[in-house]
Amino acid sequence: MLYMSFGFAVILGVALPVVFFLTSFLSETSSEKLTAFECGFDPLSEMRAPFSTRFFILVVLFLIFDVEIALLFPVLAISTFSASVFLMLGMSLFLAVLLLGLFHEWSEGSLDWVSS
Repeated sequence: MLYMSFGFAVILGVALPVVFFLTSFLSETSSEKLTAFECGFDPLSEMRAPFSTRFFILVVLFLIFDVEIALLFPVLAISTFSASVFLMLGMSLFLAVLLLGLFHEWSEGSLDWVSS
């Protein structure tokens, strides 16, 4: 069974690049397709265009809080098997710090899209 899985992975690992290489000749190439796409920015314009720092801060905050919430999932999975006092205390402390950070950013105005 292990040899079949390994053989399938090797065949797939060789076959897919060959198929992709052969089918790449079927697509049309143009200068527009060869340019880099930068999330709505025109790649032919000036590179030092102004960028919204409020948007950048909001995105960074979203990523930080998103990673912190993702760190809670394993703790919640473990807590279904053992309801330890230390586990619940640690999770409560982690959530308290997370909520304090969220309230701080909210009171600071970092979560507002448009500054008032």
